[in-house]
Amino acid sequence: MYSYLVADNLTEEERERLILEHLPQVRLIARRIQERLPENISLEDLVSTGVIGLISAIDNFDSRHNVKLKTYAEYKIRGAILDSLRGLDWAPRQKRRKAKQIEAAIATAEQRLQCSPSEEEIAAQLGISIDEYHEWLVEVRGLNIASLECSHGDPGKDLLHYIADDGEALPSTLLERSELERLLAEGIERIPAIERTVLSLYYHEELTLREIAQIVNLHESRISQLKSQAILRLRTHLTEKWPSAKGAVTL
Repeated sequence: MYSYLVADNLTEEERERLILEHLPQVRLIARRIQERLPENISLEDLVSTGVIGLISAIDNFDSRHNVKLKTYAEYKIRGAILDSLRGLDWAPRQKRRKAKQIEAAIATAEQRLQCSPSEEEIAAQLGISIDEYHEWLVEVRGLNIASLECSHGDPGKDLLHYIADDGEALPSTLLERSELERLLAEGIERIPAIERTVLSLYYHEELTLREIAQIVNLHESRISQLKSQAILRLRTHLTEKWPSAKGAVTL
């Protein structure tokens, strides 16, 4: 409703109304992030941090950049929450080590088999049972937050930061956008159909893991495993193919 306004022109009343109008967006983003974290991470803490990001978005918004306020706010809300989590360093090193081991196993098995490896083949490459591999996927699920977007050596920036919006038509930025979209599409096409379905329902349809489980008739924990595995496959693919992310597509 107010997305055509520039932040400097907002009255205090309009600013307050915009904050209240976008609070449900903050809670939605916080809830989607929190469900992938350990239980000791409070949803309300994430919401509080997200509100700070929302206020920053509203105070710095300028519609002349051809970006909708909702889109810009989502970027700032998500960024504020993720920055606070990185500061907490909540993830044990053992979990990070396991995530890297899975990525390495996927890459090695894929190179050896010349196709996307199955769960059993990944587990065999790791030298563990399929049940233990499934446990690993549950353990590392929280590490996948923003893991596809992180870029190397530039805290607070992500791969999506380097993709121009419609107002930036420089050949170099258009080429980067096209190449990243191609690589993501290529990576998604290579993963198993059920993992593609889970990613589509989660990121495109914005369903929760519980809702996805009901649709595909699988247990919620299994959906969590498939989502973690799909993201690790895509991370491995991007690490190999995206020049600025080699060895660095991680939290």
